[in-house]
Amino acid sequence: MKKTYSTAQNLQVLYEDNHLIIVNKRVGDIVQGDKTGDKPLSDVVKSYIKKKYNKPGKVFLGVVHRLDRPTSGLVIFARTSKALERMNTMFRDKTIQKTYIAICKKAEIPAKGTLINYLRKNPKNNKSTAFDKAIDASKKAILHYEIKQVLDNYLILQIALETGRHHQIRCQLAKIGASIKGDLKYGAARSNPDGGINLHARKISFVHPVKKEAMTVEAPFPKTPLWDAVV
Repeated sequence: MKKTYSTAQNLQVLYEDNHLIIVNKRVGDIVQGDKTGDKPLSDVVKSYIKKKYNKPGKVFLGVVHRLDRPTSGLVIFARTSKALERMNTMFRDKTIQKTYIAICKKAEIPAKGTLINYLRKNPKNNKSTAFDKAIDASKKAILHYEIKQVLDNYLILQIALETGRHHQIRCQLAKIGASIKGDLKYGAARSNPDGGINLHARKISFVHPVKKEAMTVEAPFPKTPLWDAVV
């Protein structure tokens, strides 16, 4: 994958206060450290906070949720342990609404629908398989989609997740023949130049864990000709 991930200098911060920081993840960023040894987005955000607020010592930063490395879009981090605990509870209780936009292969699918499958993860190849019925080690996966736009070669889908399974959107869309552009792992014909896929965490709505105010944050699309065509 082409090394295009964020640095403290090019970090795109969408919302920030004493409790939370929300950033627009670039294709190629890893949210937390992994076996690659590449610098994770969490460290980039810590560096940003440390420099901006001239903080001595270690900076606390809690990872509230993750996005796959080849995807882009909204990622929330907690700046206090109280905010982290409360955000974790909100994700667990499904009181946070996340909206994704995917650019997919054209397929003969209804204009809107709900996909229900049972996903089983294979750790050896880091890939999930979707089944129509429950099997051993599978987890129920539910998402809702709507076709928002039709381009010459692609469908633009808006997606809301009801569950949060491994590679859920990628796997379930591939199951109905609508593989996400660039997603070789799930059936795309070719890769994207940046090594990413056209799946973007577009919008998130929730009640602030401390201020108790309703919030909605939206992440701009990556700057590419195809994303520029999305209305």
